[in-house]
Amino acid sequence: MDAKDIDRTITRMTHRILEIHKGAIGLTLIGIQTRGVFLAKRIQNKIKTIEGTTVETGDMDITLYRDDWTRISHHPVVQATDILFSVDDREIILVDDVLFTGRTTRAAMDAIMDFGRPARIELAVLVDRGHRELPIQAEYVGRFIETRRSEMINVFVQEHDKEDKVLIARKA
Repeated sequence: MDAKDIDRTITRMTHRILEIHKGAIGLTLIGIQTRGVFLAKRIQNKIKTIEGTTVETGDMDITLYRDDWTRISHHPVVQATDILFSVDDREIILVDDVLFTGRTTRAAMDAIMDFGRPARIELAVLVDRGHRELPIQAEYVGRFIETRRSEMINVFVQEHDKEDKVLIARKA
């Protein structure tokens, strides 16, 4: 995907979110660090353009909630979690760049529950690449990209990587 594809995809996802929720009232977006945070902010901006209202958005780091964090690194880099509102009784949409095994989403749901009890949690992802290990499915998917387990999806966003694109790469 190039920058135009990503923008079109996020626009389509935003319209779908607004259609399902019949507008933006009561919506809350929480982006999963790192790139999910930027994608959540883009969805927030598109909602503002379409609906004329600003939905609350938070950032979440799930590193220490992962069941595999010691496999990833002996010295994990923990980023900011900024949820400056109550999650109680909120309609929360978790936003992430790629859905793969489902473990990141499970960790994010565990982290949200430490903040309170939302009315509902949904998931929006730019790319669903399959290969689930947990029974987790996104309600809003930009693209389904079939991959092998020996491949990975790399999402680059302008705000973090200086360009927008999605690539398939072989694992090192």
